[in-house]
Order: sequence, then structure tokens, then C-alpha cells
Amino acid sequence: MREQPDIIIPDSVTMPRAEVRTTANGVKVYRLDANEFEVVRFTLVFRAGSSMQHKSFAASATANMLGEGSTHLTAQQIAEELDFYGSYFDVNIDRDYAYISFCSLKKFFEPTIAVAREIILHPAFPEHEFKIYCSKRKQSLRIERKKVDMQSRELFSEALFGKEHPYGKSSDEALYDELTTDDLRHTYRTLYTAENCFVACSGNIDEEVLGQISALVEALPSGEKPSLTMPTPETTHQLSRSVEGALQTSIRLGRLLFPRTHPDFVGMQVVAAILGGYFGSRLMQNLREEHGYTYGVMAAMVNFDKEGYLAIATQVAKEHREDALREIYFEIERLRNELVDEGELQMVKNVMIGEILRILDGPFGIADVTIENIMCGMDNSATEESVARIFAISAEEIKALAEKYLRREDLIEVYAG
Repeated sequence: MREQPDIIIPDSVTMPRAEVRTTANGVKVYRLDANEFEVVRFTLVFRAGSSMQHKSFAASATANMLGEGSTHLTAQQIAEELDFYGSYFDVNIDRDYAYISFCSLKKFFEPTIAVAREIILHPAFPEHEFKIYCSKRKQSLRIERKKVDMQSRELFSEALFGKEHPYGKSSDEALYDELTTDDLRHTYRTLYTAENCFVACSGNIDEEVLGQISALVEALPSGEKPSLTMPTPETTHQLSRSVEGALQTSIRLGRLLFPRTHPDFVGMQVVAAILGGYFGSRLMQNLREEHGYTYGVMAAMVNFDKEGYLAIATQVAKEHREDALREIYFEIERLRNELVDEGELQMVKNVMIGEILRILDGPFGIADVTIENIMCGMDNSATEESVARIFAISAEEIKALAEKYLRREDLIEVYAG
């Protein structure tokens, strides 16, 4: 009979440091070489998220339309060229940034970056594809907004930041009808510039590959570095929305706190993990296992460029809304008034460190964490320091953080259903 191997949780994590080069036009290129892998991935990060847009949906439409045709290639030709070489092109966008990634086998890097040059430097934003895109996104958003989870998510952002704040604003899907390709070209000219970009590349990055990536970003147009003055958030402590015919109620609790650069952010990540950060968390044990109110509940710290917040989210049968809220507050008060058992605390630490190690398993995961650190103005020592902080935190510190930041009168409560 084979014996199960011992579970070993390392007491530290060592992160590779990115080599940084600056191109002639000022773009920083971060290189994480892992030459044992025959793959290359490079990600261009632009400060071009929805908080920067001049018109509703302009940021996401611009990012997603980059690959829908260039001055030399149609959308179909772009897709077929990448597919032929087994390469992929990926777009992600959030409130703050747009992430444009390309990945290929090392031997197919040259044809892949040739397509990347078309997508990044010569997007055409063709009218026909644009109308199809807007029609699909409008319909998709309309369907999503019928779900109580989507409605509570938008209400929660509004409650945290205010209805007109860039982080709290939700736009009516009908505004897609007012968006034009000129809006996309304006967004591209304004935000997809050398001054508003950095690049992270990982995998088998030799000098030739690095040179071609640098040449690509050196061709980015120049422009003024965009600036955004964030208004002061206007918090509302309770919001609700009645959804006719809904069988469930989606609940969100939390509060505005601070971004990842704050010294208490990692500590509050541990607090959130104890509450609802893994399957055996306190809220899961209480709401799911003991009372059967829900299939799942989560708690997490969320980081934006200018703000950060704690969120607790679940869905329950409509008749159990008040019961679930009572139990959530009960678990919060337990954290504020009682010390966490050392066995439970060690379990939470193991889960958190294990998740970090899972993310860092491979060059692409390391690159993703590196990008996050860069956006926070940090290098990869920040990840090592976070791991050390998780290991070192005590039950007394957790209780003190919960007492300080989880007072009921400070919490926001939102539900839709």
C-alpha cells in the first residue's frame, strides 16, 4: 500500500526579480526569463480601464475591438493566422487597466508578433464588426442584469463609491446605441500610448525575442500621460432592490477600506479568509453546513488602483434573507470578540500559502503576479513580504483588526431579490 506523502508548507516563498529595460520612447519592459519552457507570452498593460473612459462602454469596446480587424488584416485573417500557429490573443479589462496578451510556442513567435503589431499598432475598428459587437454585448448585459447576483454586485459598487464615481457607476445597456467607432478611435489615441503602457514578458525570452517586443512598443504613438482625479467616495450604508419573480436574494456586505499598499491589507486578507475565503471557512460552515441557507458564500479583500474594500457575498432563498444576515453578523462579532483557535489559524495560513504557490506554478502565473506588483508600485519582494506577513500574524492581531475594521455601524449591506 502506498503511503500518502506528508504535506509540506514552506515557511517562505522566493520570487524571481524581473529584469527591467526602458525603450527609447519610455516604455518599461519587464522580462522574466524561464528558458526551460518553449513558450513566450507578453502582455501590454495600458492604464485604459473603465475609470478612464470618456463615454460609457468606450474602454471595454476599444480593448475588445482591437482584434476585430486592422488596416492590413480582417478579423477572420487575424483569427486564422493565430489559430494556424496555435497562438492565442487575450484581452482583459477592469476598472483601471486593459491587459492585451499574446502567447505562442517559441518557434512560432515571429508570425505571432507580426499579428500583434497589426492588432496593437494598426487597429481599424471596422463599422460592421463594431455593430455586431455592440448588439451582442447589449443583449448579454440585458440578460445578466436579470440575475439577482449581477444586480447586487452593481448595487454594492454604488453603495461603496456613489452612483457617479468611476468605481461605482453602472451604465444602462441602451447606451451602447450611442457609442461610435469615433469614440473607440478617441480612446485608442488617448490611452493606447507609450506614456500609458508597460510590458511584462515571460517564458523563453532570449535577446532576439526581447528585441522584437521592444521594437513593437517603441512604435506605440506618443501622447500626454492621462491623469484622473478620483472624487471622494460617497458611501450609502444600505441599498436594496426588489426583483419581481426572483426566488433567491443576493446579499453583499462589506465596507470601503484601503488598497493593497496599506500595511493592514494582508492582515485583512487573513480576516476575510477566516470568514469566507475557503470551503471550510466559518461562513461556509454556518450558512451552508449548519443551516442550509446557501450553496456557497465568499469573503475577500478587493484591490483597485485607488481604493480597496472588503466584500462578503452569498445567495439565499428569499425567505432566509434575514436569517442569513443574522448569521453573517454573528460570525463577524465572533471574530471581534474571540481569539481564533491556533489550529484553525494554521489551516487558514496553509490554505492562503497553498493558493499563492498554485498561482506561482509556472512562468505565466509569476508574470501575472509581477504585473499586479508593478501596478501597485512594488517589485516582487512584495509577494515574499506578504507570505511572511501571513505566516507571522497572530490570533491577537486578527482580533484587533476585526475590532477596528468590522464594526457593524461601518458595514454596508446590500441585497437584491
